[in-house]
Amino acid sequence: MIASEDDEIIALFENRDESALSEIKNAYGSLMDRVAKNICPTREDAEEAVSDALMGLWNAIPPAKPDNLRAYCCKAARNSSLKCLERCLAKKRNVNASVPLEELEAVMSDLPSAREMEDLELRLVLEDFLKSEPERLRVMFVKRYFFLDGISEIAHDMGMSEGNVRTSLCRVRKRLCKYLERSNKYGK
Repeated sequence: MIASEDDEIIALFENRDESALSEIKNAYGSLMDRVAKNICPTREDAEEAVSDALMGLWNAIPPAKPDNLRAYCCKAARNSSLKCLERCLAKKRNVNASVPLEELEAVMSDLPSAREMEDLELRLVLEDFLKSEPERLRVMFVKRYFFLDGISEIAHDMGMSEGNVRTSLCRVRKRLCKYLERSNKYGK
């Protein structure tokens, strides 16, 4: 999708043209579905999360005018899927998507200051940390902890063994922990 096509879709939203929803589904629907399916425990939950994300986009644009519509759609799908996951966890349903989140939570919970960070601060610290990592590891990290892809899917996508993916992610989490400890603002 090129920027001008994204601009056309945003213009449809701004004009409150309902075809904006079908255009966004055509452009980014499969990506939003993938995000939702990685997080939500059932296909039905994933479909509901994507529908909620589309409704969220309808309500957010305007006044929002995203610079990167693809990323904006992914984030909307992720957020609505995480809300679905939270509801499912509250109902004590079997949920596999919580595993990657627990992996990261283990790193963050070891550092009292990390638990106290605001979401924006934490995002900025993670962005700074990831900039220092090689691109292959950044991609792997985002696939696992943003899109909540499974180890086998990441291994397949990146042409690696599952063991190498697990080892690489473990090392990245350890470096993240050390990065947070060394940080003057967020260290112990």
